[in-house]
Amino acid sequence: QVQLVESGGGLAQPGGSLRLSCAASRIILSFNVMGWHRQAPGKEREMVASRNSGGSINYADSVKGRFTISIDSAKNTVYLQLNSLKPEDTAVYYCYLRLGATLIWGPGTQVTLPP
Repeated sequence: QVQLVESGGGLAQPGGSLRLSCAASRIILSFNVMGWHRQAPGKEREMVASRNSGGSINYADSVKGRFTISIDSAKNTVYLQLNSLKPEDTAVYYCYLRLGATLIWGPGTQVTLPP
C-alpha cells in the first residue's frame, strides 16, 4: 500500500508563499488523479487542486491564479505552490492519490496565517 507524507506547511504572512510537498512511499507507475484538499477549522474539507494522468488540472475558484500544482514523477512527489496567501487559506492541507478505485490520503500539513 502506497503511503503519502506531506511537508512544507507552517506559519506564513498574508501575501507570502509556501510550497507544500507530498511524497509517495514508492514509485507510482500510473495514477488516475493526484491532488490537494484542505480543511479549515469548523468547515468541510474542500478540493484545492488536482491533476489527472492526462495532465488536466483543476483549481478551486478561491485559489486560481495563486496556487499551482505540479508533479515530479522522478521523485514520486506532488507539489502545491501557494502564493499571495490570505488569512482564509489557513487550513490543514491533505494530498491524495487515486489509483483505480483506491483513494489514499496523507496525514495533512498545517498552514496558518494570522487573522
